[in-house]
Amino acid sequence: MATRSQCVLLLCVLTLSSGCAESVLRPGEGFVDVPGGPVWYRIVGSGDATPVLFVHGGPGASSCAFHELAVALSAERPVVLYDQLGCGRSGRPTDPSLWQVDRFVRELAAVRHALGLRRVHLVGHSWGTALATEYMVKAKPDGIASLVLAGPFLSTAHWLADANQLRAQLPEPVQQTLTRHEQAGTTDSEEYKAATEVFYDRFLFHRQPRPKMPACNGWEVNEVIYKQMWGPSEFYATGSLLSFDVTPHLTELRLPVLFIVGRYDEARPETVAGYHALVRGAKLEILEQSGHMAPVEEPERYLEILREFFRSVDGRIP
Repeated sequence: MATRSQCVLLLCVLTLSSGCAESVLRPGEGFVDVPGGPVWYRIVGSGDATPVLFVHGGPGASSCAFHELAVALSAERPVVLYDQLGCGRSGRPTDPSLWQVDRFVRELAAVRHALGLRRVHLVGHSWGTALATEYMVKAKPDGIASLVLAGPFLSTAHWLADANQLRAQLPEPVQQTLTRHEQAGTTDSEEYKAATEVFYDRFLFHRQPRPKMPACNGWEVNEVIYKQMWGPSEFYATGSLLSFDVTPHLTELRLPVLFIVGRYDEARPETVAGYHALVRGAKLEILEQSGHMAPVEEPERYLEILREFFRSVDGRIP
């Protein structure tokens, strides 16, 4: 049976725009109770400009890759990072029923409520774009100043179509190795994993050597979540997201939207341009030297793009 405080929290999550108190964001970190367990968050920066909330990729990764970008953005506004449940510094429950898109949407709402983010810029990357867009179309929240969809994963069918085109660019022996292990069900083999790295060195991180991400030391992807929801590799889906597709709802977005993609991204620029065309007034930026991890491959340009976009949106506020 839910306690009175739990009921009040649930009510506030569901009615964020109508009366729940807004907190003052101060630098620091802590935990928020969400459906399933505790979620870790960090706030960097302060000020009166509209805060930014990052929604990281995966599923099963963490927010660590965006730490340096968050610090740079925080010079003029508060920036919030959080690790989704089961990821990074957050709680690690083992109940497989927790790894569902709808629960992650409720988690995002709970984080936003607990931190008093009444008005916020929402930035999703990769799987985080699926989560952020689902939140927009299912929860229909008030107070989202803008939506950034970077390296967007919005349709599994589109993602795999892109992956197949990129995979065809790999050396023939690598392609044969990948196909052989996928057909045999031996994707846990070291040979398969080595072959996937050839793909990742071109399209996950295009710039070589891969940029260092010191904030990520010790925080590996939760493979249980990744495999249950997605599959054994970025380009081979077998999990619960196999039929995921939020693209029919893109025309419903009625707020400033920015798409960001690397020229060599796993989400191909041509596909992202198609998403961009569905959203009235949306902007599209392509980072010419990057793969999927553009935030760490071209951090200065990425920061410039976000700053200009957020300033333009904030400037519309009377």
